[in-house]
Amino acid sequence: MIRLENVTKVYPNGVKALDDVSFEIEKGAFVFIVGSSGSGKSTLLKLLMKEINPTSGKLHIEEKDITKLRRSKIPKLRRSIGVVFQDFRLLEKMTIYNNVAFTLKVTEAPTRTIRRNVPMVLSLVGLSQKANMHPKQLSGGEQQRAALARAIVNNPPILLADEPTGNLDPKTSWEIMKLLLDINLRGTTVVVVTHDKEVVNSMKKRVITLREGRVVRDMQKGDYGYEN
Repeated sequence: MIRLENVTKVYPNGVKALDDVSFEIEKGAFVFIVGSSGSGKSTLLKLLMKEINPTSGKLHIEEKDITKLRRSKIPKLRRSIGVVFQDFRLLEKMTIYNNVAFTLKVTEAPTRTIRRNVPMVLSLVGLSQKANMHPKQLSGGEQQRAALARAIVNNPPILLADEPTGNLDPKTSWEIMKLLLDINLRGTTVVVVTHDKEVVNSMKKRVITLREGRVVRDMQKGDYGYEN
């Protein structure tokens, strides 16, 4: 599903963000990526989203080498990857329904598909009664649920979550993680970048630990594995 082969990323200013990183994430897996600030987590996400290219090495997604993917092919790749950000990135002037529907509209999905899928995912994340509200009318946890709905409405095989509990209280954080588990159980490969040690240690999923751009630990059912 996701495979990195000796991936190195050096930015123009000379900073080596990733250094000879190799690992594979199987289809349907649930994986945490952890590490301190500057460990390379953000760079890894940008590579997976094809926002940047590696300096060397190869990156495969769904058995396709995307290392030198043509620009015209990038939109199709991104449709196969749902992304949830710490700051939600919802469109403030749109209702929650339209925020979620927007993902389908940009792919020119038929109206009947939008009318079927949007209510379905809003129900999945517990926001059916908030569909006509705007983001500012929702709590932080509800906004994150809306962001999750938007990320999965077109049923992508991969979901990337960047610090999905970073701005939430502990109770709401667990609710979001349970949603991610439910999504994973439906067959979606879930990759979570996080600093939340309590969540990571409790869930006993695979944990890949980065430090100074290198993989220093890879535990199939382990703990956070790195102390600042």
